[in-house]
Amino acid sequence: MNNSAIYVRERGNLRRVSDIVLAQPKPVSSCRRTNPFVLRKEHFIFTYNAEGSLRYTTKSLFDITLLFVADNIHHVDSLVGFPEQIGDRLFAAAEENRVFLNADISAKALQLFSDAYGEMVLGSLCLRNRFPLLHERMNEIKTFHSLKSLDLFGCRLGDDHELFQHLTSSSLASSLIHLFIGGNSLSDVGLQRLTAPIRMLRKGLDCLQLLDVSYNPISVRALRYLTCLPKLGNLDVSGTSLKLGTGLKTTIWDQLGLIYSEKPLDTFDHSRCKTEGWAEQVVNQWETNSSQMPKQKKIDESRTSALRFFGRQKFVREVLNAAPLVCESEEEAKRERLHFFRPAANNHISEKQTPSTANHEAKPSWSNIKKRPRQSERCDPSQQSPPTKRLSSSTLSAEDIDLLNSY
Repeated sequence: MNNSAIYVRERGNLRRVSDIVLAQPKPVSSCRRTNPFVLRKEHFIFTYNAEGSLRYTTKSLFDITLLFVADNIHHVDSLVGFPEQIGDRLFAAAEENRVFLNADISAKALQLFSDAYGEMVLGSLCLRNRFPLLHERMNEIKTFHSLKSLDLFGCRLGDDHELFQHLTSSSLASSLIHLFIGGNSLSDVGLQRLTAPIRMLRKGLDCLQLLDVSYNPISVRALRYLTCLPKLGNLDVSGTSLKLGTGLKTTIWDQLGLIYSEKPLDTFDHSRCKTEGWAEQVVNQWETNSSQMPKQKKIDESRTSALRFFGRQKFVREVLNAAPLVCESEEEAKRERLHFFRPAANNHISEKQTPSTANHEAKPSWSNIKKRPRQSERCDPSQQSPPTKRLSSSTLSAEDIDLLNSY
């Protein structure tokens, strides 16, 4: 009993014999004569019978205990080993008590559930064009370390964002499969910085199969930074500085082993990306709470007037409803989509000649005819793997060494 926690129930109140202060029940009313159950009404279920009379029944001990743990979730050390059904009901109770809206304990509470239940808490997160939510809930979002799909399109990450370290961390290495980072003003330097831990430390994004870097000011030079992704099978470079042509198709095939798709790939359709998991409603609560105008406490008149002048609520609403800076029309967007994919093993021999065949009809020349046998000669030795040029990227360049020395 020396190392165990002791709880004592005195006069209807449960307390722990230690220095930890448990959550106090919310004050409702002090008039106990008119309603004798007001201080403990959460332990009862009030219903009406057929005659219209009010009757009550007590909740089960499990429900009472569940509410107690939900109110004091920040004192729980671990939920590992508890059944999924218990975790689901406990998460729902904590969500109902608005525990995850409290910035002081929300990150710790979400970390507690993520460590125990992983993907069930949140397996897919869509934050497309919701950068205010990303910046306000950065600590909470980092606790979701079992994400399979993460959409950060239009979140204004730039070339040096603190989220880069989390994306390449070991916590997401074995789970993240789809990553959308388009429309973030990400240049070659930013892509180099994002993939630096993967290229130098050989860990991170081990299972990444789909990458969207569209509508970023990246060039052909940035493609070599993607050679460190071993399972990359789908790539979207639409709206970038890359121009469709024989040279681009050949470069992407030589470095990444991907071929150009004549039709837009359905995997890059935004309708497929959704927020899924227990915390789906929690994310919606965050967005609703952040978009509302906060109640001013009248600290000083200048702060109030400033908020009214700039209009925080109007600003957030316009940002959330704003469309990404992409093509002007849908037809133009469809015409300029640059989607690349890894061919199947059984179609490897027939599809590897696609880069030179696509432009042969548009621009027939002797140079295109000569390129075809040279490309086939390079691809014959590796039947089911990209050419050997991709392996040469293992050596660090001078820029990588300089970047490593800057840390």
